[in-house]
Amino acid sequence: MTGNQLDALIASVNKFKEFFRLPVMNRGLVVGMNFIAVVLVLAVACYNLLFVYIQPDEFGIKVIRIGMNRGVQKEVYHAGLSFVLPFGLQEMYRLPKGIQVLELTNSLETAALAARKDRAAHIQTSDGFFVDVDVSMLYHIKAPYLVFTTIGPGSLFEENGIIPKAEPALKETLGKLTTEEFYNSPLRVQKAEEAKMQLNSELNEKGIQVDQVLVRYFIYSPEIQKNIEEKKLQDQMVFTNQSAGRAAKEEAGLKKIIQEGMVITAVEFENGKAYVTRKIAEKDLYARSIKATADLQVKLAEAEKVRLKNEALQGIGSERMVALKMADVYRGHPAQ
Repeated sequence: MTGNQLDALIASVNKFKEFFRLPVMNRGLVVGMNFIAVVLVLAVACYNLLFVYIQPDEFGIKVIRIGMNRGVQKEVYHAGLSFVLPFGLQEMYRLPKGIQVLELTNSLETAALAARKDRAAHIQTSDGFFVDVDVSMLYHIKAPYLVFTTIGPGSLFEENGIIPKAEPALKETLGKLTTEEFYNSPLRVQKAEEAKMQLNSELNEKGIQVDQVLVRYFIYSPEIQKNIEEKKLQDQMVFTNQSAGRAAKEEAGLKKIIQEGMVITAVEFENGKAYVTRKIAEKDLYARSIKATADLQVKLAEAEKVRLKNEALQGIGSERMVALKMADVYRGHPAQ
């Protein structure tokens, strides 16, 4: 026994002697406190041994190793405490519940911090060139029991699940594009969507659902990249010249339309003036015709009046009327 151990043993004996020198009340209080401490320690130990806490963002899968129902249990455990027998009789495995991210990239500083990272997808285009593609895959575990039984526990859903399938699916779909078609965003998105569908056709039966396949960046070798950029510049110049030609043609067409419109406007204006003149002449002719007809009616009425008066004078009593007129003349009255 070393000197330090001997000193510790002597100190313990002295404390034991001092304990028995304490009053009875103090000794009882110390015993009670020690008993409570022991109970708390046993409670914590039982809690740690018999219960497992499942986090809100986790699934729990229980494995029973002895008994009638041994094996992987189909029941999926969610957030909260779950009873588990200790000493390897039962075990609770956890799988993530939320959205998972797989980053395929050679530039790790551009990847999400919490994402699983792997090398960029190395894809051969349909015209024989190679391109490194940075891709982000968003997925989640939709059937934990299937994942556990077909792939395995822990992070095996990454190692043996999505990672081995990711690059082959991208090679199958994006590899159908030519070198230039990689720059066609709608076509590239379409092929990424095809890759997602292909991955789901393989992984859904294992309990994994791929939500998005996002092509973030791609790069060719420096020589190919330079050739592509030079060709793109040439194509842009051609497109610029074609656009300028179409613009000039459209401008000439616009000028022609404006001139034709001005001629049509002038013709229609003259037609309008002629129409107004014709309508005014027709109005004057109608007014003169109505006036002449009215004058004729007045003349005819006056002639009829004279005729009727003459007939009245030539009828019965006309001699008496003449005599009365003559009498008025003789009396010096003017004839009425």
